[in-house]
Amino acid sequence: MKGIHYKLPHLYVTFFIIFSNLAYPVAAQDLESKIDSLLLHVFNDKNGPGGEFLVAKGGKPIYQKSLGKANLELDVNLTSENVFQIGSMTKQFTAISILILEEKGKLNVNDPVSKYVSDYPMGSKITLHHLLTHTSGIKSFTKMKSLWGIAKKEMTPKMMVDFFKNEPVEFLPGEKFAYNNSGYVLLGYIIEIVSGESYEDFIQKNIFDIAGMTTSYYSSDRKIIPKRAYGYHKKKNGYVNKTQISYSIPFSSGSIMSTVNDMLKWQNALNKNLLINSKTSEKAFTKYKLNNDEEFNYGYGWHLKEMHNNQTRQHGGSIFGYKSMGVYIPSKDIYVIGLSNCDCNSPTQVIKDIALLTLKN
Repeated sequence: MKGIHYKLPHLYVTFFIIFSNLAYPVAAQDLESKIDSLLLHVFNDKNGPGGEFLVAKGGKPIYQKSLGKANLELDVNLTSENVFQIGSMTKQFTAISILILEEKGKLNVNDPVSKYVSDYPMGSKITLHHLLTHTSGIKSFTKMKSLWGIAKKEMTPKMMVDFFKNEPVEFLPGEKFAYNNSGYVLLGYIIEIVSGESYEDFIQKNIFDIAGMTTSYYSSDRKIIPKRAYGYHKKKNGYVNKTQISYSIPFSSGSIMSTVNDMLKWQNALNKNLLINSKTSEKAFTKYKLNNDEEFNYGYGWHLKEMHNNQTRQHGGSIFGYKSMGVYIPSKDIYVIGLSNCDCNSPTQVIKDIALLTLKN
């Protein structure tokens, strides 16, 4: 009897180890099938444009899927290597660029805009912090009816700033949060003034090269972009090619192109403090307050929201022919990214749903 009592615990341990090893792949398969189901509910046209999706945990992909076509005319399927416009997710790169320059002692986020653009209206009262947090009160150029008059023109950053700078402010700096593309164009212009480089070159050298982002670019419809996913709109009679614009218009508020794999490299570079130190990066991920002491859910280039009692860093993007969405959950090191090549299919909600599903799994 003593022998039986001695061996039983070891038998239970053996069964537990075997069961655990079998359960892990079953759980992974279950998560994959659930994510598939969520995606196919939205991205359900296998013969139309679609999207690229990636879920990572601990900095490594645990799920990746390609749905739809990269090019309808050539009947080419999307793959994980396809390059998409990421729209306003560009703001993350602009915000971190400002913090890179601050860390180098080239500027301070509390500096007034007038320090760099001397003739900017109310420039002595509007700070870089206001621009970064969308609390400047500057009118967003995307709300201006005259925008279509320049939409296809090649504009220098100064020309873009001159285009909107004399518009009446919508509120005094720090009074409200109002999402604003003009503020991030102005930040891009300041990056060029302070660094002495073009925004494109600065991003390439200080972010893309360091993070190993070899398939990310400043946007162009003229350059040959390997594995470009072509952008589309959906009309009553079917899909059409995207509207052409000059990417000098969105500039540093929305003109970066990337892949899901490079966006994971971007997230990992931030986590590993390859671009800026942890103390500096916290500025990007801090919730700030308005003049009346009311807190709002935006840092520098990221929406800071809660999901199932976990803090998240989120941002999406929308530009002609493309939509994007990314969610990062720091406490679990979960990153979920979706890039779509039709502005008829927004990945915003489904990426949030996938992030929550992964969090609970």
